[in-house]
Amino acid sequence: MNSRERMLAAIEHKPLDCIPTDMWATAEVMAKLKKHFGEDADINEKLGTEYNGGIYYEQYFYPLAFAKSVKDLDDYQWPSTEWFDYSKMREAAEQKRQKKVVMCGYMAPFFYHNLLRGLEQSLVDPYENSELTHEILDRISDFFYAHHRKMFEACEGLIDLSQVTDDLGSQTGPMIGLDLYREFYKPHHKRFIDLCHKFGIKVFHHDDGSCRVFLPDLVEMGIDILNPVQWTCPGMDMKELKAEFGLRICFHGGVDNQKVLPFGTPEDVRKEVRHCIDSLASDGTGYILAPCHNIQVVSPVENIIAMYDEAHEYGTF
Repeated sequence: MNSRERMLAAIEHKPLDCIPTDMWATAEVMAKLKKHFGEDADINEKLGTEYNGGIYYEQYFYPLAFAKSVKDLDDYQWPSTEWFDYSKMREAAEQKRQKKVVMCGYMAPFFYHNLLRGLEQSLVDPYENSELTHEILDRISDFFYAHHRKMFEACEGLIDLSQVTDDLGSQTGPMIGLDLYREFYKPHHKRFIDLCHKFGIKVFHHDDGSCRVFLPDLVEMGIDILNPVQWTCPGMDMKELKAEFGLRICFHGGVDNQKVLPFGTPEDVRKEVRHCIDSLASDGTGYILAPCHNIQVVSPVENIIAMYDEAHEYGTF
């Protein structure tokens, strides 16, 4: 199996020759790995991974922070599909698809609500002004739906995965209540998931922290992959998640990068890898091993190497 075949087999719960691996890491981490392996080295080839980035942006301006009415929303310049040229996408997708899975798109209504209003204001919006909140979310989602439909049409038959995602969980519990999620955000997630499936695209759902309370709804709507499985948070026990949802979704992530990866020994890391494989690939499939978020620069190179080395050794069937 090559990387693409292995990833797709895991997602579709088919037999594997070994557990597929993925890597999310900051640019500083990639620079450290380049220094270790050599500037001309192919890090993906060295570690046997697919690298999917890991850049952080710091936002300091929230354009709709002071919006009070629909008129304020009308005065804002909302993005349009007319701003984008979709004509070169198909060629790029065809090239990548030869060896790698093709992921395209990012639909996250809660996240973009946060970015437009600021986190604190977006959290109180549903309570202060439910009508305005629905209008904001409708406008966010209408653009992203149209934008992704055009991308999917341009690359029809070539895209494997798309993200319908949101950080609904925190380190200690959910960011919002389930009732609020179902009223304000779930309908948009369902709309996006249905769009992906209409084009034969699997849905990758990223949800940090303790998101357990939302999983039955998300799985019922049709997410195909759950990332990052931050198992140290309440309700996120890996064996329990595998037992309850393992026949319906593939898990992605798992390896703790808050304590074990940055501060443990290489043997600690290897033990963590075995723990993840035993828990999330207990049936020999349905799991892609990766860090439970972007690898940070404090993580020693030897620990990163140990993670992928153990995954290939212990995870080979």
